[in-house]
Amino acid sequence: MSKLKKRAGLALAATTALSVVLSGCGGNNNEASGSGSGSGSEKPVELIWYTIGTPQKDVDTVMAEVSKYTQEKINATIKMKMIDWGDYQQKMQVLVASGEPMDILFTSAGGFDYVQNARKGAFLELDELLDKYGQGIKDTIDPGFLSGSKVDGHNYGIPANKELPQLEVWRFNKNLVDKYQLDTSGIRTLESLEPLLKTIKEKEPEVTPFGMDKNFVPYVPYDYLVTNMPMAVKLDGSDMKVVNILETDEMKSALETMHKYYMAGYIAPEAATTGSTSDLTTSGKWLLDRAQTQPLAENLWSASYGYPVTTTPASDAIITNTSVQGSIMAISANSEHPEKAMEFLNLLNTDPVLRNMVDSGIEGTHYEKIDDLHIKNLDASQNYNMPSYSLGNNMLLYLNEGDPDDKWDQFKKFNAEGKASPILGFNFDSTKVATEMTAVQNVKEQFWASLMTGTVDPATFLPKAIDEFKKAGMDKVIAEAQSQLDAWVAANK
Repeated sequence: MSKLKKRAGLALAATTALSVVLSGCGGNNNEASGSGSGSGSEKPVELIWYTIGTPQKDVDTVMAEVSKYTQEKINATIKMKMIDWGDYQQKMQVLVASGEPMDILFTSAGGFDYVQNARKGAFLELDELLDKYGQGIKDTIDPGFLSGSKVDGHNYGIPANKELPQLEVWRFNKNLVDKYQLDTSGIRTLESLEPLLKTIKEKEPEVTPFGMDKNFVPYVPYDYLVTNMPMAVKLDGSDMKVVNILETDEMKSALETMHKYYMAGYIAPEAATTGSTSDLTTSGKWLLDRAQTQPLAENLWSASYGYPVTTTPASDAIITNTSVQGSIMAISANSEHPEKAMEFLNLLNTDPVLRNMVDSGIEGTHYEKIDDLHIKNLDASQNYNMPSYSLGNNMLLYLNEGDPDDKWDQFKKFNAEGKASPILGFNFDSTKVATEMTAVQNVKEQFWASLMTGTVDPATFLPKAIDEFKKAGMDKVIAEAQSQLDAWVAANK
């Protein structure tokens, strides 16, 4: 997913996944949880926090200011380590497996897989810690996030309080839309993009018409059991059959269109190996891409990029495991300071001063306040430009210039109107097919990005990929998933 500068999402992607939110609308408890707060001579604990996003030049400077605040509140200092979007999954696997010291780490359905790593024991079970040190979290964030992110009945992370449904949109660089009087009103399907892409390819040879990175996947109306693994179930609930997404008519058609676009030069030649499209959004040399959205996201993106961005829907607004688990902070099973880590997470999710410092940096350096609710980014914000969605309770954040005062009310309405996926709450347990899952993942790494970005011809490569997935044990994995899903459906009728 392309990075949203200054409070943006991923997502994602991922982005990430990647989504966002901000504000200093009040009402939330400003007090820190008290157990470790510290006057007294006890040496402060240093908490090591790994998170996703392009490493920022001023991160250590900002964390020094954050640490002054958290030391006073809970007698803890913060060391943040950022890992870039495209590298996060792989690097975190290595770091966690090696026992690298860490206390808090970003996880999600699509970035260092939340459910699978919770089951593997990478994260601490948080039920007792939440009760003892996280009461502010339980009082503050939408209960749908805490219930929807339970794994086998337990919480292993604190989800960001943000948009609850997943709604995909086509995003457009409005400068180019206006310059060539492009009509975006009828845009919804992948196929409907073609006239716009063609115009920009002909008129603006320096522009990438269709921006994407290696995490791009064409939208089809299915819900994935494991993010971007080929197993999925139809969103309309017409049957609860687990299928290999590559064998569906919808994905076959989408991949043909993607390859057609690639061959026409609408997609960057290196799309299948590019970790981020932040260079495109910085330069403005793109016409369209796809992203997850939320209320008022156009304001956010426009303020972030310094030029107007407009959108049209590319999907319905669906509450999925991926959206509920789109941004989570876990406490490492190896943390030496789990209680203090939970105190910090409680403070981060309830204290607007801390949450805004982590998100926006230092007042007067990176931003200035316009009024009690709104802020304006200063030039130095380019040195501290964080993905808001990944950093805690977004509904504590200041509003951007132009955001209405009722922004968070709009979020609550958006969250209430999302439709639940037919498999919301079902988390596939891959323990019995762990060997096959590893083999399937290896096949995915070989074929997935090049197929999804249109880089290779699906007429040749799709049958090869399907065959390799079968050899890796895909059918056995799907049979196991179907068995678990049937049992889940029977238990939840």
